[in-house]
Amino acid sequence: MSKNSRASKLVAKSLFALTLLLCFQSCKEKKQENISEATVEDQEIGDGFVSIFDGKTLTDWKGDSTYWRVENGNLVGEVTPETLLKSNTFIIWQGGQPDDFELKLEFKIAESGNSGINYRSDLIDTIPNAMKGYQADIDGKRRYTGQNYEEKKRATLAYRGEKVIINSQDNPEVEGSLRANVKSNCWQSREVVGSLGESDSLKSKIKSEDWNEVHLVIKGNRLQHYVNGVLMSDVNDEDTVNRKLKGHLGVQVHVGPPMKVEYRNIRLKNL
Repeated sequence: MSKNSRASKLVAKSLFALTLLLCFQSCKEKKQENISEATVEDQEIGDGFVSIFDGKTLTDWKGDSTYWRVENGNLVGEVTPETLLKSNTFIIWQGGQPDDFELKLEFKIAESGNSGINYRSDLIDTIPNAMKGYQADIDGKRRYTGQNYEEKKRATLAYRGEKVIINSQDNPEVEGSLRANVKSNCWQSREVVGSLGESDSLKSKIKSEDWNEVHLVIKGNRLQHYVNGVLMSDVNDEDTVNRKLKGHLGVQVHVGPPMKVEYRNIRLKNL
């Protein structure tokens, strides 16, 4: 073989090796770029959310230890045959009274369970660890999960699948007695202005006796309840007499049969 032929082969091999190296480097850079983009996206999703439950203690939470404990990193509410309730009881976050916020958490509830997340709520002086106010309803049979129910006040504001306007009150009789405007456990001065889907269809998005994520978006007089990324109820509260624009945050165990509910990954973002 001539010297020129050997030189040509050597050049060809070098060019091939360089081409492979450049292709490998390009693929590596694209992969790193994709990883960087995913990381940025994850940071953006979590931006501003702060954990308000450490998974180890009840620091910054106040409730009856008969019913509330920390177990396996979860906030557990449990009613046993020996500890049946005479009134609903809550464990209440002591870190402030949020006004405009987003809340994300996960829950798992027994089929017999009845619970809820109260927000912009008042404490009841005459009943220990009791609250009245807006509630993102949760129950084990998935009849009410996702609806907006106002504990010890106006009752049901929006059933699952409803977009609702709560009309302003200018009737002194109604202002003086909430019960005068509640019928069949539902506030009468409300107008259903849109549909988010059939209740049973939305129910299928909620897992039974498994972990579900709740996302509350509470801003001004608009109250949106999401479960597993699906909007379940949407309320515009124009009732300046009865609405609340800030208040306490807590979770509930309800009067009824023995039950267990668990919460984890509780994160708050002030708006």
